[in-house]
Amino acid sequence: MAATLHLTCGLPCAGKTTLARELERRHRALRLTSDEWIRRLWPDGSDAEFDAARLPVEGVQWDVALRTLELGCDVVLDWGVWTRAERTRCREGARRVGARVELHFLDLPVDELWLRLRRRNTEAPPGTFRFGRDLLDRYALRFERPSPGELASFDPPREDRPAARG
Repeated sequence: MAATLHLTCGLPCAGKTTLARELERRHRALRLTSDEWIRRLWPDGSDAEFDAARLPVEGVQWDVALRTLELGCDVVLDWGVWTRAERTRCREGARRVGARVELHFLDLPVDELWLRLRRRNTEAPPGTFRFGRDLLDRYALRFERPSPGELASFDPPREDRPAARG
């Protein structure tokens, strides 16, 4: 059975990391969440440092993901994959190493995301990336929603795998 790359797709506070943790558990997958690595490497970093670290961290995570898929293990990339180009690059790269690719698209209205973000901004642990409604609105404008045709280019979720235990 081929390994599967699971991509979480959506804006901040859509539930991507919660879903990524569930997929990690259910499929005994390696979960790679760039925000967690960046916070660990630069715990006191500024927003600018955090943003500058994203590409190099995700580059290393992508190398690890491809090798893990080659070894036959599932991977969950918890990046958000906001653009069609990024999703295409991930899909094509994973397929080149023989993996299936599932896109888990979490699409919530911006007002709901804002309610969740306000709660996260006040309740989250130190080191959590906090921002306001103006930035959320700008992110929403930059986000490229997957079209039905693009969604169809990914593999359907496979439910035949047993859940991990314990």
